[in-house]
Amino acid sequence: MHFSTTKKFIVAIVCLWGFLYAMPNLVPQSVQETLAKGPSWLPNKTVSLGLDLQGGSHILMEVDMEPLIEERVDALIDGAKAELRERQIRFNAPRKQENGFIVELQDAANNGEAYNVLRNLEEGLEVESLNDMEISVRYGLQGMTTIQDQTIAQSIEIIRRRVDETGTKEPIIQRQGTSRILVQLPGVDNPEEIKKLIGKTAKLSFHLVDLSATGRARGTMRLPMQEDPNQTMSIQRRSMVTGEMLTNAQPAFDQNGSPVVSFALNAIGAKRFCDVTTENVDKPFAIVLDKEVISAPRIITRICGGRGQISGGFSVEEANNLAILLRAGALPAPLKVIEERSVGPSLGADSVAAGKMASLVGIALVLLYMLSSYGLFGVFANVALIVNMALIFAVLSVLQATLTLPGIAGIVLTIGMAVDANVLIFERIREEYRLGRSVIASVDSGYKQAFSTIVDANITTLIAALLLFSFGSGPIKGFAVTLGIGILTSMFSAIMLTRLETIMWLNKKKPKTLPI
Repeated sequence: MHFSTTKKFIVAIVCLWGFLYAMPNLVPQSVQETLAKGPSWLPNKTVSLGLDLQGGSHILMEVDMEPLIEERVDALIDGAKAELRERQIRFNAPRKQENGFIVELQDAANNGEAYNVLRNLEEGLEVESLNDMEISVRYGLQGMTTIQDQTIAQSIEIIRRRVDETGTKEPIIQRQGTSRILVQLPGVDNPEEIKKLIGKTAKLSFHLVDLSATGRARGTMRLPMQEDPNQTMSIQRRSMVTGEMLTNAQPAFDQNGSPVVSFALNAIGAKRFCDVTTENVDKPFAIVLDKEVISAPRIITRICGGRGQISGGFSVEEANNLAILLRAGALPAPLKVIEERSVGPSLGADSVAAGKMASLVGIALVLLYMLSSYGLFGVFANVALIVNMALIFAVLSVLQATLTLPGIAGIVLTIGMAVDANVLIFERIREEYRLGRSVIASVDSGYKQAFSTIVDANITTLIAALLLFSFGSGPIKGFAVTLGIGILTSMFSAIMLTRLETIMWLNKKKPKTLPI
């Protein structure tokens, strides 16, 4: 029954922290904005509401794997040609097949050596000798699955970076099924700009312009101009510099005040950019984004140092969006929007109101029950419950966790669970007192005997919450977060706070009987 001064201080600090950091959730929006402008140490964060509470956009996209697989096969063919030529193995032009290609040899004696070369091109390939002259190379089921998993993971990370750049709070971006990505953006009522931003592949490259008379020289390709798709330009197929070499991109203005995008290159890109501009002074240099020519400025002088500008008649918003895309990186494969829904704020307001009402009714009933069942000890439990609620909202605010409708259900459930520990303790105290023990002995035994049961019950529930969070989807995660936080805060309020209240009352009143 001893409670040291240090423990009293810790309990007081935790309770004060809980009320201070939960407070911004109770004040009007104007006061919240004032707090946000104040010193950083002032509590100013509020609980982030999920899509189902504040409204927003729900976008389901599918990764188009065909262009990516085609690119990977083309790269494999180039690699196979280089390896076979290096070993002086003669072959005819490879012909494509589904998810791969077939190499036709000119000499059957080279079949074994060619087979070994092709087998080591990349992991996950199925290499098979069709006959003495032909070898099939293709991505098997394992290889395709690996590529798909890598592509989805990379796409999610790039989408997250792009969305974060826009300032959208607490987006939900997760894989759904084998090839789909779900994006939920709370508070975004106009998803068109976001769709353009996250759906754009953003593959940037710099090419020399084909200056031949026909414009159809070998190793060239014709691409449409961004300003006028009906107009095309012939450029060299081989890119001089690619978007992967960018280290930074920011919107800026040129000398004429027109919006441009300034960029910086890594060491490899800077050297290559310097070499290309040095060797091609007074020649046009095409800037290509997603197979469209943005612009083709003439190289006036050599550009070294790894910095340059992209101009293309942009508006300020277009320049900013392009800079965001380039900073976040290119998507490995195109994305197609297959489902889009908007959740209105009125639905969110109704949900919040219903959740508030359920929480208030739940708290009121629990407070009334504890007061009527345990008298003064019920008051102790009720104080702990109020502190527990403050701690839950304080932790949610500090972590900037997203509160969803299932999350409100988790809070309502926690209200009931928060007094379970006190019920176990109080019933044990009552039982010990009926057996003839003294007041101090009954209280001491009640806390000691009930402690292990409380810990076991809360740990098993916490394990369930952790599993729900680990394996569940968005709504389930929201429920698990509030449930898990509620369990931890209720352990503090039930075991530490009510025990402190009880000990302080015993020391001050020194009662002969227990009012329980």
